Amino acid sequence: MFKLNLPNFLTVLRILLVPVLVVALLAEGGRTVDIIAACVFALASVTDALDGYLARSRSQESSFGKLMDPVADKLLIIASLLALVSLGRVAAWVAMVIVAREFAVTVARLAARSEGVVIAANWWGKVKTAVQVVTIFLLILIEPSPTWVDVLVYVMVAVTVISGIDYFFGMRRLLREAEARRGQPRERSRP
Repeated sequence: MFKLNLPNFLTVLRILLVPVLVVALLAEGGRTVDIIAACVFALASVTDALDGYLARSRSQESSFGKLMDPVADKLLIIASLLALVSLGRVAAWVAMVIVAREFAVTVARLAARSEGVVIAANWWGKVKTAVQVVTIFLLILIEPSPTWVDVLVYVMVAVTVISGIDYFFGMRRLLREAEARRGQPRERSRP
Protein backbone atom coordinates (compact mmCIF):
# COMPACT_ATOMS: atom_id res chain seq x y z
CA MET A 1 0.00 0.00 0.00
CA PHE A 2 1.18 3.54 -0.63
CA LYS A 3 0.94 6.63 1.51
CA LEU A 4 -1.59 9.07 0.11
CA ASN A 5 0.27 12.34 0.58
CA LEU A 6 -0.56 15.47 -1.43
CA PRO A 7 1.81 14.73 -4.37
CA ASN A 8 0.43 11.17 -4.70
CA PHE A 9 -3.12 12.50 -4.44
CA LEU A 10 -2.43 14.88 -7.33
CA THR A 11 -1.04 12.01 -9.41
CA VAL A 12 -4.16 9.91 -8.72
CA LEU A 13 -6.34 12.93 -9.50
CA ARG A 14 -4.60 13.35 -12.87
CA ILE A 15 -5.30 9.70 -13.69
CA LEU A 16 -8.96 10.12 -12.70
CA LEU A 17 -9.26 13.26 -14.86
CA VAL A 18 -8.21 11.36 -18.01
CA PRO A 19 -11.60 9.65 -18.60
CA VAL A 20 -13.38 12.90 -17.70
CA LEU A 21 -11.30 14.68 -20.33
CA VAL A 22 -12.01 12.05 -22.99
CA VAL A 23 -15.75 12.18 -22.31
CA ALA A 24 -15.68 15.99 -22.46
CA LEU A 25 -13.70 15.93 -25.71
CA LEU A 26 -15.99 13.43 -27.40
CA ALA A 27 -19.27 14.91 -26.14
CA GLU A 28 -21.33 16.95 -28.54
CA GLY A 29 -22.01 20.46 -27.43
CA GLY A 30 -19.88 22.77 -29.49
CA ARG A 31 -17.79 25.54 -28.07
CA THR A 32 -18.96 25.10 -24.46
CA VAL A 33 -17.80 21.48 -24.38
CA ASP A 34 -14.45 22.45 -25.90
CA ILE A 35 -13.94 25.03 -23.15
CA ILE A 36 -14.83 22.46 -20.46
CA ALA A 37 -12.44 19.91 -22.01
CA ALA A 38 -9.68 22.55 -22.20
CA CYS A 39 -10.23 23.41 -18.52
CA VAL A 40 -10.06 19.73 -17.50
CA PHE A 41 -6.87 19.30 -19.54
CA ALA A 42 -5.37 22.44 -17.99
CA LEU A 43 -6.23 21.26 -14.47
CA ALA A 44 -4.69 17.84 -15.13
CA SER A 45 -1.57 19.49 -16.58
CA VAL A 46 -1.21 21.75 -13.54
CA THR A 47 -1.30 18.69 -11.27
CA ASP A 48 1.63 17.33 -13.30
CA ALA A 49 3.76 20.39 -12.59
CA LEU A 50 2.63 20.64 -8.99
CA ASP A 51 3.00 17.05 -7.77
CA GLY A 52 6.71 16.78 -8.56
CA TYR A 53 7.46 20.18 -7.05
CA LEU A 54 5.56 19.34 -3.85
CA ALA A 55 7.17 15.91 -3.55
CA ARG A 56 10.66 17.39 -3.78
CA SER A 57 10.05 20.48 -1.64
CA ARG A 58 8.30 18.53 1.13
CA SER A 59 10.59 15.49 0.93
CA GLN A 60 7.56 13.35 0.08
CA GLU A 61 9.03 11.48 -2.87
CA SER A 62 7.74 7.92 -2.94
CA SER A 63 8.05 4.75 -4.97
CA PHE A 64 4.41 5.15 -5.96
CA GLY A 65 5.02 8.68 -7.22
CA LYS A 66 8.16 7.72 -9.12
CA LEU A 67 6.26 4.94 -10.87
CA MET A 68 2.83 6.49 -11.36
CA ASP A 69 3.70 10.11 -12.15
CA PRO A 70 5.15 9.30 -15.60
CA VAL A 71 2.31 6.82 -16.21
CA ALA A 72 -0.25 9.52 -15.41
CA ASP A 73 1.53 11.98 -17.71
CA LYS A 74 1.55 9.52 -20.60
CA LEU A 75 -2.10 8.60 -20.05
CA LEU A 76 -3.09 12.26 -20.20
CA ILE A 77 -1.13 13.05 -23.37
CA ILE A 78 -1.96 9.82 -25.22
CA ALA A 79 -5.67 9.84 -24.35
CA SER A 80 -5.94 13.49 -25.40
CA LEU A 81 -4.19 12.86 -28.71
CA LEU A 82 -6.27 9.79 -29.53
CA ALA A 83 -9.48 11.69 -28.81
CA LEU A 84 -8.26 14.57 -30.99
CA VAL A 85 -7.46 12.10 -33.79
CA SER A 86 -10.99 10.69 -33.58
CA LEU A 87 -12.35 14.24 -33.84
CA GLY A 88 -10.17 14.93 -36.89
CA ARG A 89 -8.30 17.74 -35.14
CA VAL A 90 -4.89 16.10 -35.43
CA ALA A 91 -3.48 13.62 -37.94
CA ALA A 92 -3.15 10.01 -36.83
CA TRP A 93 0.56 9.92 -37.75
CA VAL A 94 1.22 12.73 -35.25
CA ALA A 95 -0.34 10.72 -32.45
CA MET A 96 1.48 7.56 -33.51
CA VAL A 97 4.90 9.25 -33.47
CA ILE A 98 4.26 10.60 -29.99
CA VAL A 99 2.77 7.32 -28.68
CA ALA A 100 5.72 5.35 -30.12
CA ARG A 101 8.23 7.71 -28.48
CA GLU A 102 6.49 7.51 -25.12
CA PHE A 103 6.26 3.72 -25.29
CA ALA A 104 9.93 3.35 -26.30
CA VAL A 105 11.13 5.67 -23.53
CA THR A 106 8.98 3.88 -20.93
CA VAL A 107 10.37 0.48 -21.93
CA ALA A 108 13.92 1.88 -21.95
CA ARG A 109 13.40 3.48 -18.54
CA LEU A 110 12.23 0.15 -17.11
CA ALA A 111 15.22 -1.66 -18.67
CA ALA A 112 17.61 0.93 -17.27
CA ARG A 113 16.01 0.69 -13.85
CA SER A 114 16.51 -3.10 -13.91
CA GLU A 115 20.23 -2.32 -14.39
CA GLY A 116 20.12 -0.02 -11.37
CA VAL A 117 20.21 3.15 -13.46
CA VAL A 118 17.62 5.87 -12.86
CA ILE A 119 17.35 8.38 -15.67
CA ALA A 120 16.01 11.70 -14.50
CA ALA A 121 14.09 14.04 -16.76
CA ASN A 122 16.40 16.45 -18.56
CA TRP A 123 15.95 19.77 -20.32
CA TRP A 124 14.66 18.22 -23.56
CA GLY A 125 12.11 16.15 -21.66
CA LYS A 126 10.79 19.23 -19.88
CA VAL A 127 10.59 21.20 -23.15
CA LYS A 128 8.82 18.25 -24.79
CA THR A 129 6.22 18.14 -22.04
CA ALA A 130 5.63 21.89 -22.14
CA VAL A 131 5.26 21.96 -25.94
CA GLN A 132 2.91 18.96 -25.88
CA VAL A 133 0.73 20.49 -23.15
CA VAL A 134 0.48 23.89 -24.86
CA THR A 135 -0.20 22.37 -28.29
CA ILE A 136 -2.83 19.91 -27.08
CA PHE A 137 -4.51 22.62 -25.02
CA LEU A 138 -4.75 24.84 -28.12
CA LEU A 139 -6.01 21.95 -30.27
CA ILE A 140 -8.77 21.36 -27.73
CA LEU A 141 -9.66 25.01 -27.30
CA ILE A 142 -9.46 26.36 -30.86
CA GLU A 143 -11.54 24.68 -33.55
CA PRO A 144 -10.78 24.90 -36.39
CA SER A 145 -7.10 25.35 -35.62
CA PRO A 146 -5.37 28.32 -37.26
CA THR A 147 -2.18 27.88 -39.26
CA TRP A 148 0.07 28.86 -36.36
CA VAL A 149 -1.40 26.03 -34.24
CA ASP A 150 -0.87 23.60 -37.14
CA VAL A 151 2.78 24.74 -37.26
CA LEU A 152 3.00 24.19 -33.51
CA VAL A 153 1.86 20.58 -34.06
CA TYR A 154 4.92 20.03 -36.28
CA VAL A 155 7.11 21.67 -33.63
CA MET A 156 5.58 19.31 -31.04
CA VAL A 157 6.45 16.28 -33.18
CA ALA A 158 10.01 17.53 -33.81
CA VAL A 159 10.66 18.27 -30.12
CA THR A 160 9.17 14.90 -29.15
CA VAL A 161 11.49 13.04 -31.56
CA ILE A 162 14.55 15.08 -30.56
CA SER A 163 13.86 14.50 -26.86
CA GLY A 164 13.53 10.77 -27.51
CA ILE A 165 16.85 10.64 -29.34
CA ASP A 166 18.49 12.67 -26.58
CA TYR A 167 16.99 10.32 -23.98
CA PHE A 168 18.42 7.22 -25.65
CA PHE A 169 21.90 8.74 -26.00
CA GLY A 170 21.80 9.81 -22.35
CA MET A 171 20.62 6.38 -21.27
CA ARG A 172 23.42 4.72 -23.22
CA ARG A 173 26.00 6.96 -21.53
CA LEU A 174 24.56 6.31 -18.05
CA LEU A 175 24.51 2.54 -18.64
CA ARG A 176 28.18 2.63 -19.70
CA GLU A 177 29.06 4.64 -16.58
CA ALA A 178 27.18 2.14 -14.41
CA GLU A 179 29.09 -0.73 -16.05
CA ALA A 180 32.39 1.03 -15.44
CA ARG A 181 31.52 1.52 -11.76
CA ARG A 182 30.66 -2.16 -11.44
CA GLY A 183 33.89 -3.03 -13.25
CA GLN A 184 32.33 -5.60 -15.50
CA PRO A 185 31.76 -5.36 -19.24
CA ARG A 186 28.21 -5.59 -20.44
CA GLU A 187 27.42 -8.69 -22.45
CA ARG A 188 26.71 -7.67 -26.00
CA SER A 189 23.96 -9.38 -27.93
CA ARG A 190 24.71 -10.62 -31.41
CA PRO A 191 22.46 -9.79 -34.35
